Amino acid sequence: MTRWGILATGHIASRFAEDLRLVPDAELVAVGSRAAESARRFADTYGAKRAYGSWVELAADPEVDAIYVATPHSAHYEAAMTCLTAGRAVLLEKPFTLDLATSTELVETARAAGVFLMEAMWMRLNPMILRVVELIADGAIGAVTGVRADFGVAGPFPPEHRMRNAALGGGALLDLGIYPISLAHLLLGVPQHVRSWAQLGPEGTDENTGMLFGYDSGALATLSCGMVGLSGQTASITGSTGRIDLPEPFFRPGSVTLHRAGAEPETIVADGAGNGYQYEAIEVQRCLAAGLTESPAVPHATTLEVMTLLDTVREQIGVRYV
Repeated sequence: MTRWGILATGHIASRFAEDLRLVPDAELVAVGSRAAESARRFADTYGAKRAYGSWVELAADPEVDAIYVATPHSAHYEAAMTCLTAGRAVLLEKPFTLDLATSTELVETARAAGVFLMEAMWMRLNPMILRVVELIADGAIGAVTGVRADFGVAGPFPPEHRMRNAALGGGALLDLGIYPISLAHLLLGVPQHVRSWAQLGPEGTDENTGMLFGYDSGALATLSCGMVGLSGQTASITGSTGRIDLPEPFFRPGSVTLHRAGAEPETIVADGAGNGYQYEAIEVQRCLAAGLTESPAVPHATTLEVMTLLDTVREQIGVRYV
């Protein structure tokens, strides 16, 4: 049995707690928040035995094996470091931190302490996404020549909202853009060329961002994210002999459609159980049972490579987190 703690009590924390009920040999035993009342409400809702009014108390609980950190981006570093230094395994929401330097520090801290640490990039563990990777590896569409993905939400967000707050890592890039970037990285690896443009809002955070990644293989990734209009939130992977289309939302698709030359389109439908967060909990538990300190499915190197790309794009579009 893996005994879980959840740090933070917002929307994503709630969805993770819901899905944890679907995970064999998982138990939510504690919740931590900077507000004791919020922690108690969350614990009562999801059946946790203990509620703490501080992160330190949660991290110090000896009956907690792993902690899911679900705070806003700007608090990821502090929250994860609190848990790692207490010797707790950490599943840390994406993006890891606000920049490569602090993400690297977390990885180095975990490695030095021999403590498990994984980014909660749930898309990389989604069964339909893994099926896409398998199809491509089996040659279903030939060599990948292009990836297109977009993630746009409607907004508008009020000035005080975290999505517009530079101090909280606001803007479309970290919250939404990490998904198209992660998909391209999963399928094509690290690009050799990166070009980006964005419309910035009054606070200096990106409202509408386009990215073009180029690879020495000749492949292209055309990616976008924004908070000025609800996009299709779809993705398409083009290969030399076919194509795979991922419907909305592409990062947690209910199906995928395979197009092959000379054949009728084939639609593969997913199992619809849960919100999709259970798979990352299952992976953490698998790794802990095997004595691993990082996941082969979401390794530290991948997290740092994606964060490097986020830093590169951010530099090109002129966004500064203060």
